[in-house]
Amino acid sequence: MTHIRSATAADVGTILRFVRELAAFEREPDAVEATEPMLTAALFGERPAAEALIAETADGPLGFALFFHNFSTWTGRRGLYLEDLYVTPEARGQGVGGALLAHLAGVALDRGCARFEWSVLDWNADAIAFYRKVGAVGMEGWTIQRMSGEALVRLAGRQKGHRRTEPVPSDTTPRRGLGPN
Repeated sequence: MTHIRSATAADVGTILRFVRELAAFEREPDAVEATEPMLTAALFGERPAAEALIAETADGPLGFALFFHNFSTWTGRRGLYLEDLYVTPEARGQGVGGALLAHLAGVALDRGCARFEWSVLDWNADAIAFYRKVGAVGMEGWTIQRMSGEALVRLAGRQKGHRRTEPVPSDTTPRRGLGPN
């Protein structure tokens, strides 16, 4: 029987292995820049950026889900965004992905989220069919926009490698120069 649990810092090596396997599946095997220390800080540091779940049996881990909260101005509520869902090839078709999604749907409801969202590669027909089967709908007319690397540096008006020396604005830090608070 598959058991879903919150990841702990001891799972970071497994999570990174799964991230690398997912990247290979998504035809980007060399794209992973994350390291164990980076994931440890992001998931278990002072201000965690995301959370992770581990799906496992007595024989070991079968997959994981990594998620975080976003916010909808239209609903005035948080949402849950699934960044990664991965199930090992040998565990696919055994309900592991469905168990992870069902668990996350429960987390979204328990936390008062208005939405549960994720992206899927347009060529991943098996995943799309599975998502439709569980009730997800594609967002027609919307495309994902991404900025990284030099374009991000250029838009920020910075030089490559230059980082802020003052704290990044947070919920409690006044946002100087960004208009009325």
